[in-house]
Amino acid sequence: MSAAPELHETAGTRAAPATPFAALRGQLHEAAAEFSGGADALEGILLGMVDDVDRAAGEPLEIFPVCHHSPASALAMARRLREKQPKVVYLELCEDMAPLLTELRNCRLPVAVQAFASEIDGFPADWAPLSVVAPITEASAEYQAVAYALDTPGVELVLVDRSSDHVFQWDARRAPETKPAETEAEAALHGEAVGVEIGDLRPRFAELEEHLLRHGKVRHWSEWWHQYVEVPLGDSDHDTYRQVMFLIGSLFRRLAPGDGERLRVDEDRERYMWIRMREHLAATGTDPADCLYVCGAFHAASRVEEFGVAGTTAPGPAGFTISPRTATTWQYGLIPSSHTAIEAQFGLASGSVSIAATQWAKNLKRTRVKPYRLEGQAGTRKAKPAKTAVKATAPVVPVDAEDRLSGFLRRPPVVDTLDEAELLGWSVDIVRAARRSGYLASTADAIAVFETSILLAGMRDRAKPTPYDFQDAAVTCIEKDSVPGRRDVRRLVEIMMGGDRIGQVGYDALPPLARDVHDRLAPLELDLQQRGVRRALLDMASEPDLRACSDVLWMLRRLMPPGAARPIMGERRLGERSIQESWDLSLGTHQRALIELGYEGVSLEQVLEQRLRRTAHGPQATTAQVLAAVEDAMLYLGGRRLADELGTRALEVLAAERTVDGAPEVLRRVRGLLAYYRTSEAVLPPWIESFVRTGYAHYCTLLPTAFRDEDATVGQVAAMLGFLFSMESLALSLGCDRTQLELSVAQSHPQDPAKTALLWAAQVQLGTLSRTELRARCDELLGNPLVVPSYPRYLSGFVHALEPVPGLADVVVEAVSNAFGRLPDAVLLPWLPVLITTLRSNAAELAPLLIREAGRIFPARLAALDSWIPPWRQPATPPAARTRPHATGPRGAALLPAHPETCDALAELLGCADGWEPTGTAPRDPSLTALHPDTAQAVAALLKAS
Repeated sequence: MSAAPELHETAGTRAAPATPFAALRGQLHEAAAEFSGGADALEGILLGMVDDVDRAAGEPLEIFPVCHHSPASALAMARRLREKQPKVVYLELCEDMAPLLTELRNCRLPVAVQAFASEIDGFPADWAPLSVVAPITEASAEYQAVAYALDTPGVELVLVDRSSDHVFQWDARRAPETKPAETEAEAALHGEAVGVEIGDLRPRFAELEEHLLRHGKVRHWSEWWHQYVEVPLGDSDHDTYRQVMFLIGSLFRRLAPGDGERLRVDEDRERYMWIRMREHLAATGTDPADCLYVCGAFHAASRVEEFGVAGTTAPGPAGFTISPRTATTWQYGLIPSSHTAIEAQFGLASGSVSIAATQWAKNLKRTRVKPYRLEGQAGTRKAKPAKTAVKATAPVVPVDAEDRLSGFLRRPPVVDTLDEAELLGWSVDIVRAARRSGYLASTADAIAVFETSILLAGMRDRAKPTPYDFQDAAVTCIEKDSVPGRRDVRRLVEIMMGGDRIGQVGYDALPPLARDVHDRLAPLELDLQQRGVRRALLDMASEPDLRACSDVLWMLRRLMPPGAARPIMGERRLGERSIQESWDLSLGTHQRALIELGYEGVSLEQVLEQRLRRTAHGPQATTAQVLAAVEDAMLYLGGRRLADELGTRALEVLAAERTVDGAPEVLRRVRGLLAYYRTSEAVLPPWIESFVRTGYAHYCTLLPTAFRDEDATVGQVAAMLGFLFSMESLALSLGCDRTQLELSVAQSHPQDPAKTALLWAAQVQLGTLSRTELRARCDELLGNPLVVPSYPRYLSGFVHALEPVPGLADVVVEAVSNAFGRLPDAVLLPWLPVLITTLRSNAAELAPLLIREAGRIFPARLAALDSWIPPWRQPATPPAARTRPHATGPRGAALLPAHPETCDALAELLGCADGWEPTGTAPRDPSLTALHPDTAQAVAALLKAS
């Protein structure tokens, strides 16, 4: 063990003045000599533990050791505070969290004090966001100290532990650990925050913990602590409690393995706290006898040089100096906590905190100790009588404590008598709860649980069954092969013993943003601070004032986790607003997320704008992400200022991109934005005109490379062509040159079959390849046995080509139909699965267009299928045969003379009084076409060439 040399040295220097623990020291020396045969590490450990107890008990500034969430510690704290009435309470908690403690009275416990930093400076960027939480429950010593100090005039509460910034500074050797996602929402109330607890008291020597659990006949550490520490110390006096806790802290400290880094951080924390306390004493002149130092038992047995009021700090570089904080901006607030979240974060046994709360209530009832509670505390009884100031009597001067430790260690364990009424009530209650959950439990099971609890307690050398014994008995007697409901028997016992109490932060303790959200949603007349789902119905047609609530809900949906605000009816898209909406709201369940949202700004609009800017200007921002930010800015914030700014940023990102990974998303969003601006604005914004012009040139440049690049998918290349073809008219009107696109397509030489088909479709769109030539190429593919296995990939390319060239739908249907008609079964049947999987994976969103075209071409009835001839197999009609025969009657429109009212009204509007031509009059030749036939002749020649 790494601490052995120091222990030998301690053991060798025992010539100390007589102390109250001299007798105990002599007994331990004799025991060590008998067991080990002389002075060795065992004697050093045993005698060193007594020295640690003696040192801590004799300190002029009274040290009160505690264990986190311990009912025994809370009970002893309440007793000591009423007895001593200290004027200053030093508490082991991050010193920068002090301003938040006054807000605890506006909350329902348990809650957690949180320090949060989203924008960090001085830490690795991948650590963000940083979060530190300190959960507080009513059955804890720290809450008793806080309630006493805040509600007693003349008492000062001083937090002396390292700041939240130093928590990460001193742990800079490793990144904060990310906890896995919990299955229950209550277990994830703290998120990924680093937990800070007052009095972390657990063996750091794995062999020691295993030994204690095995000989204590318990399953986990929480059960051992409850049985062998909580119960014996529940009725002990102040001196006995302190000395036992000092001894336990010293034992765990001296038997800790050689984790030097963790021990260094612990010792630095102890130096930090004692330096802060001495600084406060020197600045205020407070007598140490009027103070109380509340810390974990592990830190109470400290051996650093700075320990105590008379401690010293080594001068020079070798001494300890408190480093300055980084430039990180920290935000502080209270977030809801729960028993399950505390157990999950600090590795406690499931249900242990709930059992501790039950034990706390029993201790108060048994001992009649009056606990401290903050005045106006939510979830507690009415306020106590008026506050009384600290008594001006002479302070309690600490004297050498008597040796209560020897008597406690020699005393046989107190055997609790069996409380049959309590155990019988538990048995009946668990059977009732099991039946509600679907278990086939009966009165016989209640009797079996009762008897098995007593049996298990006896096997574990206990006369009275503990809650853990009862839990094991209930699982043994009631749990069957499967769990019929959501909860098993073990969870039912935890609920019966107190349940998972979930805290709530009151309205007055919320940050400004959270209060603003509740105020703006007040017209809904829902209690949104309560946990659970609330249904909100908004009829903006009859109540236009609810549109403001709708705007808030849509922003919450954008900013909060899924489930906090979930629309059931209604949608919000560009250019569309619902007149009726229905929402499922769970703001109370997601209160932590709402509070952390308040750390980023004072209003939802500010936070959303900051996030959109951060997304758009991030180092990994893509064009699609920036365009999505533009769309969100228009949807949720309105106005053109931010949208134009983000649109300009999208133009910059597009020009800097060298890949086409986001082309499909870019195409979809640009089409939507163009459609919105064209219908809602008189002219297009300058940024989107520049975007179309730059995107046209950008994708023309990247097109040949994308056709050859194996990493570029056929869908991405199709999206590029879709951008070029669909934006072509606008781009040409803005000054782009179509020759650039033609050259880009001509320079493309793909090797992949799907991209080859896509290139052919592009050539058809540009006019460099006719449909007849395209059909001939498809026939060649089907006629080549070597190409037939890859024919589905050509079809995949053709289907993707429907994005940029939707007019090719009939050609694609023809290609698929020819494959089914011409391929033999030996080739067709193995190929069908490949075709189906190819279409499903690569062209699922374009398949409906293909199906509609097939429905238009194929006959609608089965009887007509036998005589049906596909259009591509019908013989071509010569041009002469298609000429229209001369009609025997006069040419012209037939509907207009039959229904002249429309033409008469239009003629009257235009002022024409010529009237109608008489029936049978030959139509007059159009003068323009007769005088200038060149244009018509050129069009006819072009049509013949195509």
